[in-house]
Amino acid sequence: MAGRYATGTDVPVSRTRAEIEDTLARYGASGFLSGYEDNRAFLGFRLRDRHVKFILPLPDPNEREFWQTNHASPRRRTADQARAAWDQACRARWRALLLSIKAKLEAVEVGITSFDDEFMAHLVLPDGKTVGQHMRPQIQLAYETGDMPPLLPPPEGHNG
Repeated sequence: MAGRYATGTDVPVSRTRAEIEDTLARYGASGFLSGYEDNRAFLGFRLRDRHVKFILPLPDPNEREFWQTNHASPRRRTADQARAAWDQACRARWRALLLSIKAKLEAVEVGITSFDDEFMAHLVLPDGKTVGQHMRPQIQLAYETGDMPPLLPPPEGHNG
């Protein structure tokens, strides 16, 4: 797609991941972790007494966009060409994640927003899920029904 960030990058994912960790460390983060499962990458760290987790959706290597050129008369790519196109898409997504994290950290650093506000969707709660994972279904339901979900249970003894 035209205009997508870092579509032409040649920076390997491993170098971008290291750059993310270096950036986070400069802002005081610790306890880094990263990994892969299915078509998702995970990146986690600890900062300001919070656990933060990003889930980076990766493209499916079997998608048509990797196996077929995007020309007026499309042609089938070889397995090596498809792998190279998929690798490129993964590199671009990791670069976009780096950009996002840098922007969030700098916005917090200069006082545009608070850490909790900027990273809220990615904060890990005691059950291991992020705030975003808990809230997305509730937000969807609120828009579908027009009813606001209770955010916290009412105080004991409260009668409505």
